[in-house]
This record gives sequence, structure tokens and C-alpha cells, in this order.
Amino acid sequence: MQELHDISLSLLVALSIGLLIGIERGWSERKEEEGDRMAGIRTFSVVGLLGGVWGLLALEIHEWVMAAAFLAVTAMIIAAHIMDVKRDEDVGATTAFTLMLVFALSAWSVFGYELPALGATVVVTALLGYKPTLHRWLRNINRKEIYAWTKLLVISVVLLPLLPNEGYGPWEAFNPYWVWWMIVLISGLSFVGYVAIKIAGKNLGTLLTSFAGGLASSTAVTISLAQFAKKSKTTFIFMAGVLLASSIMFIRVLIEVSVVNYQLLDQLWLPISLMFAGLIFAGLWLWRFKIHTEESSPIKLKNPFQLKTAIQFGLLLGAILVLSEGMQEWFGDQGVYALSVISGLMDVDAITLSLSKMSAEDLKEEVAVMGIILASITNTLVKGFIFSFYVGIKKSITLILLLITAVTPGFLLAMYMLWF
Repeated sequence: MQELHDISLSLLVALSIGLLIGIERGWSERKEEEGDRMAGIRTFSVVGLLGGVWGLLALEIHEWVMAAAFLAVTAMIIAAHIMDVKRDEDVGATTAFTLMLVFALSAWSVFGYELPALGATVVVTALLGYKPTLHRWLRNINRKEIYAWTKLLVISVVLLPLLPNEGYGPWEAFNPYWVWWMIVLISGLSFVGYVAIKIAGKNLGTLLTSFAGGLASSTAVTISLAQFAKKSKTTFIFMAGVLLASSIMFIRVLIEVSVVNYQLLDQLWLPISLMFAGLIFAGLWLWRFKIHTEESSPIKLKNPFQLKTAIQFGLLLGAILVLSEGMQEWFGDQGVYALSVISGLMDVDAITLSLSKMSAEDLKEEVAVMGIILASITNTLVKGFIFSFYVGIKKSITLILLLITAVTPGFLLAMYMLWF
């Protein structure tokens, strides 16, 4: 009885695979006349059930039975596709390949991989259903973005495995593999932020694009918004954008720490989250000053990935790695704190990654946590002065005060947690 139950469940899963994809295919071709479609919901359901049956037979007889069945089904699908092309002069092969995939997924499911097969079915259904959206995205992609994506793949998939994973230089602080892996991490985060703005930026307005732009570069977003504010009569909306973009930097910090040394999160997540919440609250509070008739200004970000920029970040990270070890060796904990503040004036990612790595070796966790917090606060406050450089200190005083107010509770909490 148990064997019959298992067989029935396997066939039900196989049928569901064909049915799910068949519903999408049938709906997308619903305007065609009966008999003009190459395959609809019934054909896909039958092919799914057919794959399940042949999979069960292969388990009982031999695995080669499955290969022969797949070849036979593929031959029939190709023949049907050729006839369909001759009739409609439509060379699209999506339905033909999808039929093959349904057969393969259904057979895969009866070999004990029901959940992965169903998961793949959901992904396929989504890809088929979002055809107009995917095509619209492709039309919006330019050559530079394709090159950027290709270079990101090259540095991560091709170059990263070739680098030595050992320390070099003073205190053996420079690890080529680790530094390059961090370049991949930061470049990937920036690319995600860039894509978020590319897909939905202009339609979501200044605040939400600032929020997404913080993943790419909160400093770049600040400069862009400051330039818009300089030309505008109202600056409150752009200040709110700076606050939201700055808040995302703290999300980046948590992601970077979790990748390099997640144990730091026990002491770091609460102060960082408090500063993040403070910036979000300040940005939303400032939102009430926005003139709702004001047009949103698009955020200007550069190419999502530039090899020169990535190498510069790698050199900065390598230098800070060595300097962090040196400052600790020469001046103790105070040296690390001083370097954190100085580094935060330029970039928060490099010092965050460096201290996270050192804390996994010989640096005290509380020193690493306070160093990361100091760098984050410094980098946040610097954005207020960047904004004032373009707009003027008088018009920027509200932003500067809000930035200070937002990060102060998190700093005080960190001091209390670490030193009292």
C-alpha cells in the first residue's frame, strides 16, 4: 500500500509540473484559434505525466530507458515545431524547449527530487510569464552595462580562484585572495543598487531612488542630490534623500560584517540598527516639508562597475589592512580608532572589512566593533558637509543637525555596551 501511495504521489507531482507550465502557456496563447497552438494546457499536462511514467519505468528497468524516452519525445517535439513554423512562419522555439524541460523535470521529480523539480517549475513559469517585463528591461540595457556585468563575472568567476589565499607583506596582513573577494562583494552590492535604480528609479521618485542608490554609493547619491538642491528653491526633499541614502550604508556594513566575521554582529547589530532607524525616521520626518508638486529628479550614478575603480578600492583595502595591523602594533587600540575615523572620511567599506577580518584573528572584538561604528559615524557626518559644500552651510544646517541627532543614540549605546 505504501508503494502505491508513493507512486501516486510521484505521478501527481509530475502532472502538476506540466499543469503549472501548461496554464501559463495556454494563457499566453489564448487568443490563437483551437488547433493553431503547438501545445496548450492539455499537451503540457500529458507530457508532464509522460515524464513521470517513464521515470518510474526507468527506476524499475534501467536508466537508459529514460534516455531513449527523452530522445523519442524530443524528436516528436522537433517535428511538431517544424510543422508549426511552416504554418505560422513563427520561428520562436520557447514552447518547444519548454516541452522538453517539462518532460525532464517530471522525470527528475520521480527520482526523489520533487522539491527541486517543483522549484525549477516555478522559476520557469515566472520567466515565461514575465516575458514583456524582461524584454522591456533588455531594451533599457546599454552596451556599458553589458560590459560591466561581463567584467564583474570575470573578476569573480575567472580571476578570484587563481589568486593565492595566504598572507604577504608586513605582519602577513595582505591576502590577495581575500582582498579580491571583498572587491567582488562590494562591486556586487553596487551593481544590485544600480540595477534597482535602473529598473524602477524614475518612477519611484527621489526618496526611493535614494534608498536604492545607497546600495551603489551613498556618497555619489549625496553629491547628485546636492547638485539638484543647488538649482532648486526647495532643499528639504533632497536632504531627506541624503538621509535615506546614508541609512543604507549601515545595511551594507551589516552585510559585509556577516560575510567576513558574523560573530561581531552580536555586539554590532543593535547600535547599527539604532543609527539606521534614526536616519530613516529623520528622512521620513523631513518628508513632510516636501512640496508635492515638485518633480522628482533622477539620481545620477556612474557606470555600475569600472575595473579601475575596483582596483583602486583593492589597493585602499590592502593599505588599510596593513595600516590597521601597524596602528594596533604601534599605538594599541587608540591607533585603530584613529585610523577608523580617518578612513571613514573617505570610505567605510574598506575599514569595515579590514577590522572584521582582524577580529577573526587577534584583534579584540570590542575594538573592531567600536572602530566600525566610528568609521560609519564619520562617513555619515561627512555627507552633511559634502551637501553644504554645494548648497551652502546656512541651507544645510538642518541636514547636519539631523545627521548628528540620528547617529548619536547608536554611538552612546555602543559605548555603554562595550565599556560599561
